[in-house]
Amino acid sequence: MIERNRFLAVLTHAVLAAGVLVIAFPLYLAFIASTHTTQDAVQVPMSLLPGSSTLENYRVALLGERTGGGSHAPVARMMAVSLVMALGVTIGKIAISLLSAFAIVYFRFPFRMFFFWAIFITLMLPVEVRIAPTYKVVSDLGMLNSFPGLIIPLIASATATFLYRQFFLTVPDELAEAARIDGAGPLRFFLDVLLPLSATSTAALFVIQFIYGWNQYLWPLLVTTEERMYPVVMGIKAMISGGDAQIEWNIIMATAILAMLPPALVVILMQKWFVKGLVDTEK
Repeated sequence: MIERNRFLAVLTHAVLAAGVLVIAFPLYLAFIASTHTTQDAVQVPMSLLPGSSTLENYRVALLGERTGGGSHAPVARMMAVSLVMALGVTIGKIAISLLSAFAIVYFRFPFRMFFFWAIFITLMLPVEVRIAPTYKVVSDLGMLNSFPGLIIPLIASATATFLYRQFFLTVPDELAEAARIDGAGPLRFFLDVLLPLSATSTAALFVIQFIYGWNQYLWPLLVTTEERMYPVVMGIKAMISGGDAQIEWNIIMATAILAMLPPALVVILMQKWFVKGLVDTEK
């Protein structure tokens, strides 16, 4: 039996509390700034108590009724663009990875492992590395300022393909043989057996890929030139103007808080499945 050391327990909790404070305090400051007027938000030192302009600031941000410099695009529209982009990237990555891993594991065709390693090598070629030719292709296809232009170049995922392949290799061959004896074809085996078995892994990948798609900045910065197609992460930067124009930091902080809510909500709602999926993947 392991004896509990009171000093180590207190020290551990103190370190955890300090870590939480370091992470949470900037978020608290952002929220407090979003509740003040523009003048109060830039005062030094700023009050650490909530102000009286909370509802007004969030309404102005959502509806795009700002009066300062920078972008005036409605945050509600930007969040809708980010949501469509995040869901499109997530669903596209999972669908393509599932099908490619299924083909590599359960079908015998020439150069099967060559294609797998060709997919796996793309881990060394993220969008940032191949961004110039990718932009040229998207531009030539007329997909600038469009959802396909935002989503399609980001949906290929060697990581997800590799994870699904490793999981499918752990599925007993007897299941595939039993399905074949029962007259189930490859598609029926995929839908009725493999998909339910990989639900936890899919949930974990959904959380990771949703946050990845939601936080995209560099690619949307290149392929969008119209405010109506700004995702919210890019919109925050567009609100900060240079020169002598007044920067409404209270509205910007309100936008930052709104931008954090959807990914935080996804993590909270899918936390159990996310942890279970990571554990099952390790096994």
